[in-house]
Amino acid sequence: MQQVAEQQSAVGDERATSSFLRPARFWQPSDGGGVNALTCDVEDYFQVSAFEHLIPKNRWNEMECRLPRNVDRVLELFAGAGVKGTFFTLGWVAEQHPDVVRRIADSGHEIASHGMRHVRVWSQTAQEFRDDVTRAKKLLEDVTGHSVRGYRAASWSLDQRTPWAHAMLWEAGYSYSSSIYPIAHDHYGVPTAPAQPFYLESVDMLEIPATTVRFAGRNWPAAGGGYFRLLPLAASKWLLRRANEHMPAVFYFHPWELDPAQPRVPGASARARFRHYVNLHRFEPRLKALLGAFRWDRVDKVFCGAGDSRSARGCDAANEVV
Repeated sequence: MQQVAEQQSAVGDERATSSFLRPARFWQPSDGGGVNALTCDVEDYFQVSAFEHLIPKNRWNEMECRLPRNVDRVLELFAGAGVKGTFFTLGWVAEQHPDVVRRIADSGHEIASHGMRHVRVWSQTAQEFRDDVTRAKKLLEDVTGHSVRGYRAASWSLDQRTPWAHAMLWEAGYSYSSSIYPIAHDHYGVPTAPAQPFYLESVDMLEIPATTVRFAGRNWPAAGGGYFRLLPLAASKWLLRRANEHMPAVFYFHPWELDPAQPRVPGASARARFRHYVNLHRFEPRLKALLGAFRWDRVDKVFCGAGDSRSARGCDAANEVV
């Protein structure tokens, strides 16, 4: 376990990564066209971290749930563009809306775990985290009938404060994580982490960081989220093309971003309101344009379909029936 802790700490220390990390390969089609990973974090507007002090989890069932309709709209857009993606889904959604999770899986998309109730990793003990990711994985598998291989931490909260996280995920049966954002940010980020997917030696876990572009001596976010709504569409396309010079990109968004009419949360700070609501009315047309401008697929197909035998477990079996 000491080796695991040392290795995990290396994620946040650029000088140490070569001793404990090894780069991952990724799949690209034979025609030479790059394929990126399309991901959706399945949570509703009242479940985001920015509002957690205003809407405690024991009030979630009191809130107007707009998730089923918004997920259906995501599925319509994906079907219209002929793309598949990975849906990092809360265990709470599987409990409350199992039909939504089944519709996603039945449409050919990958179901992955986003934990049970959108709790940031660094706010949990190692045992609490283990229990959370184990329960979420089982719930999602019971609902869909397929193995869940992937995990994404709430609010990119896997960092130097969580040296045990990858080992806990491996023990719980996960094969990959997409939980690190190698940028400097006031709420998350490990700016010294590798920008390309990498394996952690001691647990053979694949970590797929959110996409960044190196410019002017620092990493700039290129993975979507609020930045996609804030920046001009042309800038987002440029960032993705720049990232594709080196590797496939990971793009993420949330179903609530397709819902400009969602209820406004009273009491939110000006910063939180700006980050959450900026350009919601422009998101859907921008997403449509992005789906048509690049090639997209599921995380397990893009990053786990290269036949990389270095992983004993592998992460290309998301369709495996349980």
